[in-house]
Amino acid sequence: MNSMSLYTADNGEGLQILHYEIGQKYEPHFDYFLDEFNTKNGGQRTATLLMYLSDVEEGGETVFPSAKANSSTVPWWDELSECGKKGLSLKPKMGNALLFWSTRPDASLDPSSLHGSCPVIIGNKWSATKWMHLGEYKVR
Repeated sequence: MNSMSLYTADNGEGLQILHYEIGQKYEPHFDYFLDEFNTKNGGQRTATLLMYLSDVEEGGETVFPSAKANSSTVPWWDELSECGKKGLSLKPKMGNALLFWSTRPDASLDPSSLHGSCPVIIGNKWSATKWMHLGEYKVR
């Protein structure tokens, strides 16, 4: 298989739309699977595309608590909530997107892909998620 055919429309799950109101969050989790049942359909989830559909006045950051980075050097550090300062974080901004990998180039699982959503403090958060698999994903 050449890299040009690695990801096609057939390798992705349907688009998931999420809405968070004040106080709502998503606990840190992995997008990859640890069971055989879920990997039978398309193989492992290898990548996630997270698209921000709205701005959030305060909170709602996507945070990677296990990422090894000096997060305090990012230019938006002062705009982050306390939750967002507990790892590598990105503040939601309408029109921006975040692509991250759940597996390494050798297809092993990447525990640094642990991620969650900080609570929304002011505003609403809308996002869309697209998960991509190693092989063809069939809707059941």
